[in-house]
Amino acid sequence: MRRVKLLAVAAVLAVSVASSATPATATGSAFDSDLVAGRYMVVLESGSLPGRIAAAHEALYGVEVSHVYRHALQGYAAAMSAGTADRIASLPGVDWVEQDRIVRATAQTLPTGINRADADLSPTAQINGVDQRVAADVAVLDTGVSLNHPDLNVNTAGGRNCIISLLNANDDHGHGSHVAGTIGALDNSAGVVGVAPGARIWPVKVLNAVGAGLVSQIVCGIDYVTSKAGQIDVANMSLTGGGSDDGNCGNTNNDTEHRAICASVAAGITYVVAAGNNASNAANSIPAAYDEVMTVSALADFNGLPGGGAAATCSSDQDDTFASFSNFGPDVDIIAPGVCIYSTTSGSSYATMSGTSMASPHVAGAAALYRAVNPTASPAQVRQALLSAGNTGWTNSDDPDGIKEPLLNVATF
Repeated sequence: MRRVKLLAVAAVLAVSVASSATPATATGSAFDSDLVAGRYMVVLESGSLPGRIAAAHEALYGVEVSHVYRHALQGYAAAMSAGTADRIASLPGVDWVEQDRIVRATAQTLPTGINRADADLSPTAQINGVDQRVAADVAVLDTGVSLNHPDLNVNTAGGRNCIISLLNANDDHGHGSHVAGTIGALDNSAGVVGVAPGARIWPVKVLNAVGAGLVSQIVCGIDYVTSKAGQIDVANMSLTGGGSDDGNCGNTNNDTEHRAICASVAAGITYVVAAGNNASNAANSIPAAYDEVMTVSALADFNGLPGGGAAATCSSDQDDTFASFSNFGPDVDIIAPGVCIYSTTSGSSYATMSGTSMASPHVAGAAALYRAVNPTASPAQVRQALLSAGNTGWTNSDDPDGIKEPLLNVATF
């Protein structure tokens, strides 16, 4: 019998957001409290007909299907008993059944992060107070995005609500809108400006009004983004939870989210994710641990300039150093400003937040800039371009692993 796998995803919003999953063992896990009784994800063999199979399982076993996955993987999410989950896991054509877990959100002036990344020098960004929009599309998998914010270019005709499918993806929390503003707030002489001003934002709501959601809802978002692979260039996931990379796209440790992301990256979408805010090794958080994504740690920067010495504006961190809360380790690819970041938020307002959730969208915006002038670039080519353009002009004395990852810089993009 195929085993039913337990997975956890937790994201923290205090001042940022990230998403991940942690497989639990039979002896239990620190993430077991996030398991949702009676809710499972069924992953089918490639080439299956998920809609028909889900309907058949509804009729035969009485499961209540909430999502059908057709693009990033074949499968469905449903309410069912543990006994039914075990029975379905043993059926031919079923790769695995994974118990669902709760996911939680982690968080015109020239914002310090935009300044530090030299976005104001980018010939593609053209930051000069004139609304000339970057020709790129970025999906924000988060709490939604404020659909009518005057400083955002939101694709209101697109997007997906994976929390309540009949509703639009409007942000009822604020975190997703903050992320979206750092990526692409308009260069319009009002409010703030993003790394890739005016990039079209696709709102994908996978977290609810209190910044929480389920792994099945995250997979729903990834599945939607994959279905739009011909239009969406970049996806940002400021979400995190316990888990690890099996080095096999989730096929060894039955990680549904990992399988979905691998397929989405293979379809041409660059994924940028937050490292997490636990001051621990990112190898123990997903999607941060996945090799297929760009994982971003956070820099404390209070004036947008190198050299340090600026007074802290909203935290006890030292200027120009590794943020005290940021996860670290070999799985981190790049660092970007993530402390005291000013950006758009719910409705038509603005707010300051901190976290690797705020660092990640700086890199997502950079990826959008690169794709705007290199529209056929693969995710691997985007990654290499961003890493090559980064610099080491920051102090890593507070970085626990001593690895000085490149600091985001888009001056030549």
